[in-house]
Amino acid sequence: MVLSAGLLRVERVETLAVRRQEAIDLEGAADVLDSPRWLGTRIDGPPGYRRYISDLAFPLVTRPRTVVFRKAAFVDLGPVTTLLDGSVAAEVGWRSATLAPLFPVFAGRLLIRTDGVFLDGAYAPPFGELGRLIDRAALHQVAVRTARWFLAATASHLAAGNPAGLDQPDSPAQG
Repeated sequence: MVLSAGLLRVERVETLAVRRQEAIDLEGAADVLDSPRWLGTRIDGPPGYRRYISDLAFPLVTRPRTVVFRKAAFVDLGPVTTLLDGSVAAEVGWRSATLAPLFPVFAGRLLIRTDGVFLDGAYAPPFGELGRLIDRAALHQVAVRTARWFLAATASHLAAGNPAGLDQPDSPAQG
């Protein structure tokens, strides 16, 4: 499999598929994705994509409390399309905005259906084969948690029908 995100092309990747089951009204879904201001500030990006400087987050559970790790990232959204069955889809990708070589790059597809929000794609762990081994041993869950947070933010704004909303969810999705 080949991961292509902007000008980056990587041959060795890990797959990622996450879903959040929730009742979604598709009528306004494309409008919400056309103006995803909850992702952060829009900046110049690759041709055909809308780029946002965002604050991706995932929880680190430490007893007795949960600490949320945040990382500045560039989030790219491709054109929003409505599929024949009424579902809404867009290409999506993200990469670290700082210290980029130390963090994975993700490229995939966001799918919104009446029964939930789905994200599938691939990411390239840093440090080549060593990074892939570390990812398989421990860090894959970080990628899953980040994807769940992204789906929680997306589903929250789809459910609210709030394209102008700036709030992010207080906690990542479970599941």
